[in-house]
Parts: sequence; C-alpha cells; structure tokens
Amino acid sequence: MHVLFVEDDPMNRRVVRDMLSVVGADMAEAADAETGLGMIDAGDYDIILMDLRMAGMDGLTAIRHLRARSDAKGALPVIVVTADTATDLRTTCLTAGADEVILKPVAMNVLFDAISRIVTRSDNAILG
Repeated sequence: MHVLFVEDDPMNRRVVRDMLSVVGADMAEAADAETGLGMIDAGDYDIILMDLRMAGMDGLTAIRHLRARSDAKGALPVIVVTADTATDLRTTCLTAGADEVILKPVAMNVLFDAISRIVTRSDNAILG
C-alpha cells in the first residue's frame, strides 16, 4: 500500500510513517497541500491522509481540488487527520469529499480501522 500524508508537522508525519511501516505500507510526505496535489499528479497512491490546518491551501480546499478531477485520481480515498474537534467537523469533511475522519493524536488502531473501512468499501464496489 502506498500512502501520501499531507501534513505540515514533521513529527506527526514521522509517527504515522512508523505506524504504517508496521504493516509494510510505504508513505510519501508533503508538508503542504499544494505540494501534496502535485505529488498526486506525479505519483501513484492508494490512500491520501490529509491534515486540515496548514499554511497556504487548507486540507478541505485540497480535497475539493482532488474531487474536481475527472480522472481516477479524483476518486482516491482521503482520510482527514486533524486535531480540530468542532462538532460539525465530520460532516464538513465528508461534504468536501473525505472518506474518513480521524483525530490527532493518531492512534494506530484508529488509523488501521479507517484504512480497513476504505479497503472494505473498495472491495465491495469492485464486487458490485
């Protein structure tokens, strides 16, 4: 599994990379949304992890840009990873096009559960 984590905090990226390495997943990193969108253009990813609060373009705007694409990359699964605890946050993220929302600090079981739900949905879509 090849994951792109778009997150401005290098420590958060390191923690998640260490978690993903436990299951043999490969993680690429982008420190801002603009770079992340460029990496999506150039790379091949299975899942995008997206922080919300970053300098420049925020994560919700980046998700909307991704969802506006007409190619297969526009449908890449996105898991929002955020410290924001606003009551309407989940709805806001899902409306923007996110597939899952998890809170920081990231717990390994929560991250893996979110990835599992996405993989299960993808398998079901393939099966009809």
